[in-house]
Amino acid sequence: MTNPNPSRPMPRSQIRNIAPGDLANYRLPIPGVVSIFHRLSGLLLFLFLPLLLWLFDLSLSSEQSFDRLVHFSQAWTTRLLLLALGWALLHHLCAGVRFLLLDLHLGTERMAARRSSWLVFAVSVPLTLLFALFLFGLL
Repeated sequence: MTNPNPSRPMPRSQIRNIAPGDLANYRLPIPGVVSIFHRLSGLLLFLFLPLLLWLFDLSLSSEQSFDRLVHFSQAWTTRLLLLALGWALLHHLCAGVRFLLLDLHLGTERMAARRSSWLVFAVSVPLTLLFALFLFGLL
């Protein structure tokens, strides 16, 4: 916006900070949603890495520890947690490939970035559903 009267400075627009409650009012574009989910899935994987390593240790230590793992994995809460971690891994992998391609300056145009964001969801959600079917013994 140009100033019609250069001798008088234009009034500065008021800047205000947003509150966390205001975040629901903003519509984030799909590449932003993928980016936030990528960060959240990475955080989830990082925080639960000790649990995953413990489960891996249980599976390899002895026959008794493997039986303990099988018993532990029968609980529906454990299966839901493993499903969340499976989603985190699959989404993080798909979005990570997208971000590596963006780092190579491939798909940086607006429409290509949107398409690749939708592709991340189009790949990670069905893979998560397949993992859920396997996890709950339906596949």
